[in-house]
Amino acid sequence: MRLLLYITLAALIGTCSSPPPLLDQVLELGELRVVTRDSPVSYVDGPDGPSGPEFDLVRKFADELGVKLIIKTVDSISEIVPFIMSGKAHMAAAGLSITESRREYLHFGYPYQMVDMHLIYKLGTGKPRNIEDVIGRPIEVMAGSSHADMLQALSTAHSELDWTENADAEVTDLLAKVANEEVDFTIADSTEFNVQRHFHPDLRVALDLELGDPIAWAFPKDAGDSLLARADNFLVDADREGYLARVHDRYYGHTKKFDYVGTRNFIRHYESRLPRYRDMFEQAGAKWGVDWRLLAAIGYQESHWRSGAVSPTGVRGIMMLTEDTAAYLGIDDRVDPENSIFGGAQYYVRQTERVADTVDEPDRTWMALAAYNVGFNHLKDARMIVEWQSGDPDTWVDISKALPLLSQRKWYTKVPYGYARGWEPVLYVNNIRSYYNILKWLTANEEQQDVEPREEQGIDEMPDIVEEEPETEITET
Repeated sequence: MRLLLYITLAALIGTCSSPPPLLDQVLELGELRVVTRDSPVSYVDGPDGPSGPEFDLVRKFADELGVKLIIKTVDSISEIVPFIMSGKAHMAAAGLSITESRREYLHFGYPYQMVDMHLIYKLGTGKPRNIEDVIGRPIEVMAGSSHADMLQALSTAHSELDWTENADAEVTDLLAKVANEEVDFTIADSTEFNVQRHFHPDLRVALDLELGDPIAWAFPKDAGDSLLARADNFLVDADREGYLARVHDRYYGHTKKFDYVGTRNFIRHYESRLPRYRDMFEQAGAKWGVDWRLLAAIGYQESHWRSGAVSPTGVRGIMMLTEDTAAYLGIDDRVDPENSIFGGAQYYVRQTERVADTVDEPDRTWMALAAYNVGFNHLKDARMIVEWQSGDPDTWVDISKALPLLSQRKWYTKVPYGYARGWEPVLYVNNIRSYYNILKWLTANEEQQDVEPREEQGIDEMPDIVEEEPETEITET
């Protein structure tokens, strides 16, 4: 309301004057108002607080401006253009593609991400070889989206192509409809599909409709370029300094590899094996201050939730504790599920405490997980290599590149703790991130019963969020 009043008063000053530049309005108000959409690739306000790649970026941008961030959400992507044009927000950060139809009303800034546009189908329902094979089969996309624009463009050469535009659904909803065989096809950007295929493992890419589609922030077309120029400078610097890469790794790093069989098995074991141990994971999480789902994800990566699991190297139990670790923790029976889960939780927390205080979340969690797998001393060696390479040892992006070097003689002969199978902790962390993400999705209905959606809020807290490795070889005893 204050923003609308400010613009209205400025417009009434006279015909010889014009409203102050948009950047000046933001600084005067002390607020950056951003419209976005509720989507895993943009912004999600969940039980642990707000998160999402767009949220991370605009929060840092607001901090750079020295103003408070106000997030406004809309129910549909089709509402974003009129929302911006009404003056209710200074900018849109909603994973928007740069399309000609949107250029009529908005100015787009620096393209900070490129995505591919996929036509999605369900395995077993008949994969089309070309657009002609799609004609006559039900397609549903988001109304007002670049996906709808793509179908409109395709229809000029394929006049019989028909589709439905849904103004009340997000891509996540439409992917679920394809998975449930309610429609044959939808269109999704590669980022969103790569996340959602872990929840719906039968979904597949039928056709690539566009490669390298640019994503950018959007600004009012008649408000000048002051805020846009400042945002462009911010994003260029964020790209140059590696912040963009860290944000992309945080939300998409674990999605790069997809194991169809492994994902299906995980969801099946969630129903058949986890119930026996869930209370133990929850109690251990409460005692040690760790999300029980993260502990359960560690347990699945270690043993597939089998209390009698044993590795070829002799580690045992659900959390695969070594004899030395069990002795350090005061555990006599590593195979006892409760001992193993509580001991694993304690050992994980110990690793987080050893990570340098300069490491922020979620990198802190991922480094602790790597230490749980490979040992903290090898993590220290990787930090040393990152420093030699003039990288940032406080970021998982750089550490994950250095750890595999510990298997190369050129590097392991130079560090104090020597050789390590350094690729294993990287794969280990990626797997746990995927398992944890799936667990959050599977338990979302339970956790959101008491959560009310918020249309507008100030942002003060950053959530601690963690989000695949070839499976550890295990046998049953």
